[in-house]
Amino acid sequence: MKHKVEYLLVITVGIVVRRLPIFMLRPLGTALGALVYAFDRRHRKIAHDNLQAAFPGRSHRERQHIARGVFSHSGRLVLELLKLRGMDSEAFLDLLDSEGEERVREAYKRGQGVLFFSGHFGYWEVSALSQGLCVAPMSLVVRPLDNPMLDQLLLRLRMQTGNSIIPRKGSVRRIMRELAANKGVGLLIDQHLHGPDAVFVTFFGRRAATTSALAAMALRTGAVVVPLFGLPSPGGRYRVIAEHPIEPPVSDGAQAVQEFTQRCTDVLEMYVRKHPELWFWMHRRWRFDDMSSSTDESINLSGRGGTGNVTTDGHAAS
Repeated sequence: MKHKVEYLLVITVGIVVRRLPIFMLRPLGTALGALVYAFDRRHRKIAHDNLQAAFPGRSHRERQHIARGVFSHSGRLVLELLKLRGMDSEAFLDLLDSEGEERVREAYKRGQGVLFFSGHFGYWEVSALSQGLCVAPMSLVVRPLDNPMLDQLLLRLRMQTGNSIIPRKGSVRRIMRELAANKGVGLLIDQHLHGPDAVFVTFFGRRAATTSALAAMALRTGAVVVPLFGLPSPGGRYRVIAEHPIEPPVSDGAQAVQEFTQRCTDVLEMYVRKHPELWFWMHRRWRFDDMSSSTDESINLSGRGGTGNVTTDGHAAS
């Protein structure tokens, strides 16, 4: 019953939202996020605790301002995704300012597939949707929502530009097949992972358990790793950025996986530091109380050569 009520509520909001111009949704989403901030004590506390640890040099007022901005952005994200649901391709493309498409096309020319990564940052769903129209459809590795009715709603949105879905559980073989066919696969790398397949990286000065899958599969297959981000632009528009590919390290084995994962995490952190209000600080990202339970699949892969660096203007350079 609870799932049905949640679904009907979202559908009702969606009907209202689709009648409004998209530039009006951002102030409405801001108000929705402010309301949630006022009443959701648990996630508000997690956000404040994370921000205090990440930005110890900032004042309490500055961190509170960021936290409010995070909730406001989440409200805008929900309403705008409901607006984009079912939108025709031409109207959607009119909202996009895309950067780095040539880098993605060059990555596909290598013939070994492309691994896109991002985090719960900005408009990550929009950046994934854009690939299906601007360059080529890709597969998205996702975890199902707890509410199966809302999960189906979100899946239809994710696939409306030609993308396909790979359930996270048991995903490795399907990802490898996609890469072997020179297709693109998108993953998020900013959630806590427990189990033997986690690697520890430094994220905002703290050790964070992170999936090793992205680096391990890139090192095994030679797939190009491309950071992909979606940012808000004025007037209800979106700026989608495909960054320079992340070059693999020269080391081998587990050290290469850890180093490669750190390089990817560094690019994500660079974006979050520049726009902290756009990252999902309500997630318990840093926790190490359970590193013993097993994950879906084990990946034992070796590394290959190459180096990379990050430029000061917010771009990962090859």
